Amino acid sequence: MKKNALINAELSYVIATLGHTDEITICDAGLPIPDEAQRIDLALIPGVPTFIATVKAVLGEMQIEGVIIAEEFKTVSPEHHAALIELIQHEQVLCGKTIAINYIPHEAFKVHTQNSKAVVRTGECTPYANVIFQSGVVF
Repeated sequence: MKKNALINAELSYVIATLGHTDEITICDAGLPIPDEAQRIDLALIPGVPTFIATVKAVLGEMQIEGVIIAEEFKTVSPEHHAALIELIQHEQVLCGKTIAINYIPHEAFKVHTQNSKAVVRTGECTPYANVIFQSGVVF
């Protein structure tokens, strides 16, 4: 379910049309995007937009109840991982609900993206800076 205003029309539309448990992926510049998923390509140049800025924008619009992250993200890119977890914890406080965080191997993560309604590609060039958000409800 959509929560607020977002400038990117394509991304705003996808979020507005999510149902309970639908998923979207936010990914770095290198993650393979399945042909069957809608691609929302925000990447301009390396690093723009960043993964974290994109996550913040999406969390401003989307109610989430679950998160899937590659296990490798914690150890390979710990600063970005910590920033993502901090945003998720903040979102839990704002919505007053627990958000489930699940870790899976990166290869399984890539396969799981096939379940996403859309994959949002950022300009991020940090390894494993990818997340799958599962849509929740605002009530």
